[in-house]
Amino acid sequence: MSRATHITQVASIGIHVADQRKALDFYVGELGFDVRRDVPFGEGRWIEVAPPGASTTIALVPEGVPAGIRLATGNADADHADLLARGVDVDAEVLRMGPAVPPMFAVRDADGNDLVLIESS
Repeated sequence: MSRATHITQVASIGIHVADQRKALDFYVGELGFDVRRDVPFGEGRWIEVAPPGASTTIALVPEGVPAGIRLATGNADADHADLLARGVDVDAEVLRMGPAVPPMFAVRDADGNDLVLIESS
């Protein structure tokens, strides 16, 4: 049975990198990717890169921050409530880290893989 969510696209794939600056040099300098986002995040930075014209980005995630697949949703609260009500394995709450970070939560598939749903406008 198919269910509707507000998920619109695969937003980013997060990969762990030991040194964000070196990773940025590789993806931008060697592969020719564009920097799509580079903002303060905790003690470090949140950096996303992508090939020119691509809609999905690669997040260069420092160790200690969850890596994985991030899906864009138009309404994190509605998706969270719906999935929770249906018994899907989701975080207990939607994470809110302040005005610069969109609402998000994780959902786990049958194999325990985390997918993070992030609200996008």
